[in-house]
Amino acid sequence: MESSTVANAGDALFRPVRAGNAFEETVERLLQAIRLGVVGGGERLPSERELAERLGVSRVTLREAIRALADAGYVESRRGRYGGTFVNEVLPDPPAADGRNVDDVTLQDALGLRHVLETGAAEMAASRSLSPADRQHLTSTLAEAAAADVGDYRRKDSRLHLAIAEVTASGSLTTAMADARMRVNQLLDMIPLLEPNLEHSNAQHEAIVDAILAGDSEAARRAMAEHVEGTASLLRAFLV
Repeated sequence: MESSTVANAGDALFRPVRAGNAFEETVERLLQAIRLGVVGGGERLPSERELAERLGVSRVTLREAIRALADAGYVESRRGRYGGTFVNEVLPDPPAADGRNVDDVTLQDALGLRHVLETGAAEMAASRSLSPADRQHLTSTLAEAAAADVGDYRRKDSRLHLAIAEVTASGSLTTAMADARMRVNQLLDMIPLLEPNLEHSNAQHEAIVDAILAGDSEAARRAMAEHVEGTASLLRAFLV
């Protein structure tokens, strides 16, 4: 029996924030959705009413958060019948960071968590009977990552990995993956994007998705483990 995707990356990110830091966490959630490619360049965020309800904040707080992101160059607000808040096609560069400030314990913690979550997600996705919509979601995000240029690669790469979590149908796993991916992306922003590595990464992505679509959970887990270890090796080489 085929099952449909019930875990959605938007649901994972646009979940209620804590009351104590409502503004700051709203900014964080919106920025995560943008930088992980859940809402892509040129796409519109959900309406203010819907976002405020999903995040559990007032529309005043939400507007303040959107204004802050607009000032920082991430979104723009448009008026009129087809208006709303749209993600900019070109995003600001991530803030410069000094990789020497990353200690080995912090790095290993982030990489270890990623390994467990991502290999488990690939294995779990392959073990499910995926619906046509699930399969289309995986193949389309795979194609977008493969076609991405260097400037947009990290967002498209992140979106593919989140798609794998989404088709597991576990909302909790998708939430954990989104949070872990943001930590890893902060580390990746400290090292150069190497084009030969991107080509290798795309080939590994294809192997992972092929294994998932074939229902081969062991191969999916093995391919994902190889993939995340390659990233871990680069991070250790540049940051430790």
